[in-house]
Amino acid sequence: MANRFRTLTLTFTLVASLLLASTAARAEEFITLASTTSTDQSGLFGFILPKFEAQSGVKVKVVALGTGQALDTGRRGDADVVLVHDRPAEDRFVAEGWGIERRDVMYNDFVIVGPKADPAKIKGTGDAVDAFRRIAAAPVDFVSRGDKSGTNAAELRFWKEAGVDPKAFKGYKEAGSGMGPTLNMSASLNAYTLADRGTWLSFKNRQDLEILVAGDKRLFNPYGVMLVNPAKHPHVKQEAGRKFIDWITSADGQSTIAAYKISGEQLFFPDANK
Repeated sequence: MANRFRTLTLTFTLVASLLLASTAARAEEFITLASTTSTDQSGLFGFILPKFEAQSGVKVKVVALGTGQALDTGRRGDADVVLVHDRPAEDRFVAEGWGIERRDVMYNDFVIVGPKADPAKIKGTGDAVDAFRRIAAAPVDFVSRGDKSGTNAAELRFWKEAGVDPKAFKGYKEAGSGMGPTLNMSASLNAYTLADRGTWLSFKNRQDLEILVAGDKRLFNPYGVMLVNPAKHPHVKQEAGRKFIDWITSADGQSTIAAYKISGEQLFFPDANK
């Protein structure tokens, strides 16, 4: 009888240990999300990810880079999901077979910020390309991210449309870093720069800078999410990655994005179901 009791006790203990181990494994499940500095430095992920993690049991490890670097991270298979904002680059990423199931997530816009005195006289023009042309013609500084990010790609498109080689004018400087450090550099130099509105709204060290140009339809800034192709990288966590993609594009995920505000101002606008 005693031996039977000990056997039952050992069996129960073993089953309990296996259950605990299984639960712990599930609790430790995570995905790597390669995304942009704008989504990270704006505070968006700090606001929305705890809700996803609590509902799904899947932790999200964010690697915040420029869009170009984030896409390269996906190409190397060092991420499970990519969330970025450069539609032409995203389309190439999918066409080349590196990503699948791209979905719209949200949008905001780019703004051109600069010194309140506005020596380049761009305030109120409402035309981003004309603003870039005026900046190039004036004795002013412009700070570029210079990091192959989505913001940097948009900036280079504006220079091209303006017919300007930005490196040909003396005041052009490359930060080679994310949006926050680029804005810090712009503030210290009292220079112009292109910023995403989300990071600008969360940026505290504005000094003499303000928004000078906004509202041009060419400043529209959409974000998309993709699963890294498991056919290219079999170790990609498909199930957990799809949970995140399904959630962030669901009504719940979209309303959580819309709820994120700074000083009452919404930073990102849901776009998955339009």
